[in-house]
Amino acid sequence: MKVKTILVSQPEPKVENSPYFDLVEKQKVKIDFRSFIHVEGIESKEVRKQKIDFSEYTAVILTSRNAVDHYFRVAEEMRFKVPDSMKYFCQSEAVAYYLQKYVVYRKRKIYVGKRTFPELVPLIKKYKNEKFLLPSSDKLKPLIPTTLNELKVTWKEATLYKTVVSDLSDLADVSYDILVFFSPSGIDSLLKNFPKFIQDETRIAVFGNTTIKAANDAGLRIDIKAPSPETPSMTMALKKYINEVNK
Repeated sequence: MKVKTILVSQPEPKVENSPYFDLVEKQKVKIDFRSFIHVEGIESKEVRKQKIDFSEYTAVILTSRNAVDHYFRVAEEMRFKVPDSMKYFCQSEAVAYYLQKYVVYRKRKIYVGKRTFPELVPLIKKYKNEKFLLPSSDKLKPLIPTTLNELKVTWKEATLYKTVVSDLSDLADVSYDILVFFSPSGIDSLLKNFPKFIQDETRIAVFGNTTIKAANDAGLRIDIKAPSPETPSMTMALKKYINEVNK
């Protein structure tokens, strides 16, 4: 069956040159974007139950923009004034750039990784005598605590926000040729919103091994997988598939 409509379970890209828009133009398909999950902050009274004293830590590890937002939100709610001496270890340039929303960049000690958490490790190693706080969601990737424990640094996880299933009830009578997923939480959201979901001719596209496993565990048929050596991005995998079926 030809592909005419695609639903991507993420917010619409804010950049004009997104490869998704290129797909729309060149492949003549309709692509909609919708977050299947969203983030909610955990109240400071709940954070206090984790017995975390922000003042005990000399460095913060920031893995996402959500981590930045909720660290400063909870700090304010707890009336903790973040000292100028605080060191910030940002997983990527995007996270470091976002930090400027809260701090005067040139006056702070900010250390920036390239993109992935392992790429941040050499910088953490350099300052292994610091006391690190890791603001995180309720779904922390196991790689991060495992890596920090292996480094033998003093660190503590602070769960400050959680991933929540979005209400998709308005999509109940809408069908798409392809549904695109990037996380197990997205698959979970589909099944919680539509417990009687029957796949039939709907194609499922998944990105990453954990998402592939979640789709398989849910009994879904996977038609498009990424990344692969041939298609390292989801848009490339979609383009390849559309080229094959829309001949």
